[in-house]
Amino acid sequence: MFDMTIARAAGACGGRILGSDGREALRRVVIDSRDARPGDLFVAYEGERVDGHDYIAAALAKGAACCLARRVPEGVEGPLLLVEDVQEALEAIFRDFRQSIRVPVVGITGSVGKTSAKEMVAAVLGSRFPVLKTDGNLNNQIGVPLTLSRLEREHRAAVVEMGISDFGDMRRLALMARPDIAVYTVIGHAHLEFLHDLDGVLRAKTEMLDIMPEDGLVLVNGDDEKLQSLSCRQRLLRFGLGENCQIRAEHIRPAGLTGTDCELVFERRRVPVHIPAFGRHMVYAALEGAAVGFALGLTDEEIARGVAAYETVGRRSAVTDTGFLALVDDSYNANPDSMRCGIESLSALPGRKVCILGDMLEMGPGAGQMHWDLGKEAVALGAALVLCCGPLAEETAKAAGDRGRYFASREALIAALPELMQKGDAVLVKASRAMRFEEIAEALKQLR
Repeated sequence: MFDMTIARAAGACGGRILGSDGREALRRVVIDSRDARPGDLFVAYEGERVDGHDYIAAALAKGAACCLARRVPEGVEGPLLLVEDVQEALEAIFRDFRQSIRVPVVGITGSVGKTSAKEMVAAVLGSRFPVLKTDGNLNNQIGVPLTLSRLEREHRAAVVEMGISDFGDMRRLALMARPDIAVYTVIGHAHLEFLHDLDGVLRAKTEMLDIMPEDGLVLVNGDDEKLQSLSCRQRLLRFGLGENCQIRAEHIRPAGLTGTDCELVFERRRVPVHIPAFGRHMVYAALEGAAVGFALGLTDEEIARGVAAYETVGRRSAVTDTGFLALVDDSYNANPDSMRCGIESLSALPGRKVCILGDMLEMGPGAGQMHWDLGKEAVALGAALVLCCGPLAEETAKAAGDRGRYFASREALIAALPELMQKGDAVLVKASRAMRFEEIAEALKQLR
């Protein structure tokens, strides 16, 4: 449990206590005053549109034990913990708190599939004991401490998603989480405007390894070009489909529209599993969950039960049979690697294949070529129609040739759907979240 006195927090971050003797215990961290309850530490972030200092009084009125702040708001006497930089102070507090955590911490990172891996690892471990996991995608310098602060005495493991966008970010996260087990999903084309290329992505993601203990365990996707040759001072195991992987998936076969069956193999163990989710990438998620389960001593039965308990989160490859078409709603986010994976998975479904694709953001100087390549790949993988929206995705439509159609707006694309869709189609909807392609997915559900 996050059980730290105000005085200990002040000592960890070099803050000054106002309006308290420092003895009261902090139980949880919140950043929204509406969520505050007795014992909480409210963190007053200053954003572009909202200043958390304006809500300190409200948080204290709801019982917050203390507020981490840069200044004293008018009319507030405390309890406050005053610091020069709220974010740096919060990270210092959790670097100190991590010393109190006595359960294994699993850190999940990669360019694609972090949330699916986190959910699968938590589902597998949850078949034996209570598990803390990152809520949603709170995986950054704010989300990691929020997650760790929710650790309770009954938890027997913590599964922490760790997302970055620049060099140095992972080091900061790792200093707070200090994972005992690291899981690397894929090194792919994400945040290239800051990380430049795949070597930069690998270098930024593996900052974690410098922080992890020497007796830690590193689990990597052995089918990934950059990860398959990774070396580190910790014990390293590879998972995947290739012969170089110690933990493999074999006999992969579809199980209806929304599932996959396979066997997970590790040493002399063979675990038949049913994965209740769509897509080739979910086989990798099952491997990630099983790999952590093997490491922490779960039985074959517990691993199989955990994989079967996995639930898709939000709009990540959510498959719906609308009665008119098979919809793969993957409108949560996109980069070239996840796009490719989505199109490959779509090709396994029956019916005419239709890809509705939008911009992939934060791709850096090579974005135009990446979108062009995506159009070529969609056609090569059997897409009969490639419908695109977004200034970058215009290149995708052009590359798809006579199978490509470009629309200047979501509204125009949605208006054309009744004419373009056919009964029995298999349709993938995918773009970066800012493109709001969930509106297109909802419109597809209404077609009859």
